[in-house]
Amino acid sequence: MPDASLKSRSLLRIHLAVFLFGFPGLFGKWLALTPPALVFGRVVVAALALFLYLTVRRQPLAIRPRSDLLLLMACGLILAVHWSLFFRSIQVASVAVGLLAYSSFPVFTAILEPLAFKERRDAWSLPLASLCLLGVFLIVPAFSLDNVVFQGVLWGLGAGLTFAVLTLLNRALAQRQSSLAVAFYQDFFAAVFLLPFVRQLTMTLSVRTAGLLVLLGIFGTAAAHSLFISGMRTIPARTASIISSLEPVYGIALARIFLNENPSPRTLAGGVLILAAAFWVTVRAGRPA
Repeated sequence: MPDASLKSRSLLRIHLAVFLFGFPGLFGKWLALTPPALVFGRVVVAALALFLYLTVRRQPLAIRPRSDLLLLMACGLILAVHWSLFFRSIQVASVAVGLLAYSSFPVFTAILEPLAFKERRDAWSLPLASLCLLGVFLIVPAFSLDNVVFQGVLWGLGAGLTFAVLTLLNRALAQRQSSLAVAFYQDFFAAVFLLPFVRQLTMTLSVRTAGLLVLLGIFGTAAAHSLFISGMRTIPARTASIISSLEPVYGIALARIFLNENPSPRTLAGGVLILAAAFWVTVRAGRPA
């Protein structure tokens, strides 16, 4: 068993990773780019950083079996869509709305996972999904497409659904491939699918924009993933998932500090219900059958 000091360092890495994951939402407000162009810049920098890291550490990049490359391509496409929806949600509404709506992904995962892997469905899935929907109902002041919060929630739920699908595909890949290699290929293929937006990015590129994209790609993506995966070597996946529920908390706090965004009491109340549903799904996922 790993000693206490090793576990402490691993927990610290995971907490630091989740804290870094709380920053990307701010870039959606700081960067005057369309979501696909923003995501293209992010994944290009992240893929380069991960490639250099894996090369320096002499970790293998080969994918066996080769058929997994097709699965990684599909993951890259889903990742590109996921992050585009996430940034769209934040740009339309706020960091809080985008993060809280996206945080519904564990509930989507709990519903989809038994279908994908032909496993027994948890009896709590439907009640927890209902709790999540109640949280969404509280966040939205008016169910109208003219309402920016409603738009933001819809984009955020789309981000949550696509991330749930990506999580299920990664579950299959994680049994055969290195996690960091998977992260590299997914970022790489996401960049390939987003190539049509490179012209828009280069037309609006400035020193400030380039600098922010480098920070987002290195610290908010590559470093955060590396720390999280490194920490999970000695920390159970359930514990890491529960810590991950702090991401919207960190993100909302950072938006308050750097963007002066103040979520309404209604948004916070809805967020508590969504996070409670996500937290309980995660806890139940770690229990023995």
